Amino acid sequence: MHHRRLGAPGPSSERPGRGWRQRLWAVLTGVGLALGGLASAGAQGLPAVADARLTPAPVQPVAVSASLSENASAEAGALFQLPTREGVQTPVFWQAHAAARATVLLFPGGGGGFGTVTQGLPTGANFLVRSVPHFLAQGLNVAIIGRPSDSTDLGYADRLSPNHLQDVAAVLAWVHARSAAPLWLVGTSRGTVSVLAAALQWQDQGRVAGVVLSSSILNPSKPGALPRQDLAALRLPVLLLHHRDDACAVCPPDAVPAALAALRQVPLKKVVWMAGGGPPRGDACGPWHWHGYIGLEREAVAQIAEWVTQPAP
Repeated sequence: MHHRRLGAPGPSSERPGRGWRQRLWAVLTGVGLALGGLASAGAQGLPAVADARLTPAPVQPVAVSASLSENASAEAGALFQLPTREGVQTPVFWQAHAAARATVLLFPGGGGGFGTVTQGLPTGANFLVRSVPHFLAQGLNVAIIGRPSDSTDLGYADRLSPNHLQDVAAVLAWVHARSAAPLWLVGTSRGTVSVLAAALQWQDQGRVAGVVLSSSILNPSKPGALPRQDLAALRLPVLLLHHRDDACAVCPPDAVPAALAALRQVPLKKVVWMAGGGPPRGDACGPWHWHGYIGLEREAVAQIAEWVTQPAP
């Protein structure tokens, strides 16, 4: 276990039911087959919910952003609409790096979503969303999962639901079909609920290399908060990233050590404390406060990139 604090002196200091696990894995494998990118080892049950007709959404013109024009290794970002359940599409932002060291599948917080895609970049304010250029600069493929077409808000309980995890399964298969790079699930704030639930479902399938939990939901009053899921059952490498001054009531920094200690079976675990940045403004749980690593985006992404490319305690 390693504690590291950045930017300041001094020391750093109900899993979803398994009754439908087999059905979800069948969905994930079936989607991969439809894309021609995954094998169907052990798949049983329902037919795939997605097909190969995954084309860029026509609503936004896509071009290389000026901020990325010097990075010739990054393709232009694009918006895709994936059929993930019958009659439901889930938007995915995708931007590939020609020499990717890993792929990060990002789960924004709040109600989910990443805004529109303009000039090859998503417009959302969430920490992970606005940090796409930093992830690319670190040599990573970037995928962001959005809200499905039958939802206007991904609440806490929604992120534990069979429908949400079925959507995630389809997106995982699609991303695997596009790149063989190790795939890491990265969530911030409410997105950590989704990441942990998904990791617990598919950790035995070899599809997820590990997880990053940023500004985690730690207040047990919230459905899907880390203490209410089965942290002790997780067996994937885990990075906990948290700002020392996070003032969001559902993400108290003093609850991070207990969450780290509860990860009893993971092969590697690490907590990185961020400090400094700013100036914070707005809601303490919003993207422009310590909770969203305001003024520390580049440094926070560098910590994530180091973990997903060379995980070490």
